[in-house]
Amino acid sequence: QVQLVEAGGGLVQAGGSLRLSCVASGITSRNNVMGWYRQAPGKQRELVAVITRSSITNYGDSVKGRFTISSDNAKNTVYLQMNSLKPEDTAVYYCNLNTIYWGKGTLVTVSS
Repeated sequence: QVQLVEAGGGLVQAGGSLRLSCVASGITSRNNVMGWYRQAPGKQRELVAVITRSSITNYGDSVKGRFTISSDNAKNTVYLQMNSLKPEDTAVYYCNLNTIYWGKGTLVTVSS
């Protein structure tokens, strides 16, 4: 059974940084795409960033240049380095595997 466990959320001031991590277990496929989505109160879930096994990345427009996704395939772990955080980045951040599996989410709150 696939499980995704996120860590690293919290409260940070605007302009600050946070690093999220997500460990996947129970994976049986090799060509996986892992990534991060977020959902702010009253808004739809949106793409933050995804990364393929060969390290091809894609970012949502609102985070380009500020966030960096990376992965450690040997550890089935994906990271999201978030810099220059803004209050509008406040959301629950969800880890995703192959657009099918979801973690429970970790809350990121950016204060102004």
